[in-house]
Amino acid sequence: MSRKPELRGRAARLARLLPAGAGQAARTPFVLLVVVLLGGGLIGLLVLNSALSEGAFRLDDLQRDTKSLTDEEQALQRDVDAYSAPDALQRRARELGMVPGGDPAFLDPDGTVKGVPGGPAQQSSARAPMIPAPEVLAPQPRRSPAPSPASTAQPSVTAPSRQVPAPSTQSPTTPGR
Repeated sequence: MSRKPELRGRAARLARLLPAGAGQAARTPFVLLVVVLLGGGLIGLLVLNSALSEGAFRLDDLQRDTKSLTDEEQALQRDVDAYSAPDALQRRARELGMVPGGDPAFLDPDGTVKGVPGGPAQQSSARAPMIPAPEVLAPQPRRSPAPSPASTAQPSVTAPSRQVPAPSTQSPTTPGR
């Protein structure tokens, strides 16, 4: 057996208060606790750092997508602006065979006409292409084997004619009606 020096007096009383061999046993759980806390902290920092990096990469991808979609939106807006410009609308209307309208005439409730109607024939129709009405494009039943020269000419587009009464000499605003 190992021989321990015998303690006397005050040291002996303190030695009795402390259990023998307790100094070595108390250090092990403390060291394990410190190692576990440090390891957990490092692992937590690693997870936090990778989550932040992943968020930064996702943010970069979303910003790139936003920029490309914004560029596409601006290109489409330029196309819409180009198609809705007045000269482009006028050109497209001519391609479709539309002609500018003339001056309107108005009918009073009693049937008299106010104003002089001005049709598209009064305006410059040399620029407008002649596109036949849908009724003209429909196949016609053959009446005679030899077509007449008038029927081979290209038909012109005209509005159906209506009988409009001639303007009266009496002003429509005169009282007494």
